[in-house]
Amino acid sequence: MPSLNHALATRSDRRRFLRSAGFVAAVVALGACGDPARAKDFPLKLTPAEWRKRLTPAQFAILREQGTEPPWTSPLLNEHRKGTFLCAGCDLRLFASSTKYDSHTGWPSFWAPLGGAIGTEADWSGGELRREVHCVRCGGHLGHVFGDGPRPTGLRYCINGLALRFSPQARTPSGP
Repeated sequence: MPSLNHALATRSDRRRFLRSAGFVAAVVALGACGDPARAKDFPLKLTPAEWRKRLTPAQFAILREQGTEPPWTSPLLNEHRKGTFLCAGCDLRLFASSTKYDSHTGWPSFWAPLGGAIGTEADWSGGELRREVHCVRCGGHLGHVFGDGPRPTGLRYCINGLALRFSPQARTPSGP
């Protein structure tokens, strides 16, 4: 007959196993909650060689390899003109300048994207769950979205400046 110590150890092992299995199931479930577009092909498909011709090495590292630029290095931090921020990979319109704000994080930040321009997916790469943001046309990695932004959305789209290109609003001629 098994001893009391053996029974307690078996129960403890079973609990440890069930907790581990529950954690693994939660990770898998959260990963599956990402944007379905990420698992599909994107409309713009290029080979890595074609992307390397189109992008600078730093842009390739961010857009195609999910890299991050150092904080406070993007010239777009100080871009305050009216216009639109485009994907540096495919020129899709992503953010209106009216949604840009200073989040004091070192990266260009926006409180809302243009409709249908971005997708998100679960990202565990930093050791914690974050929401990765990507372009819906080319799949290029843009940055992450966090729930600590300003009104009206409460969201902060923290975007790598090298993943963006700015297109200023055309000036309208003033009257005669």
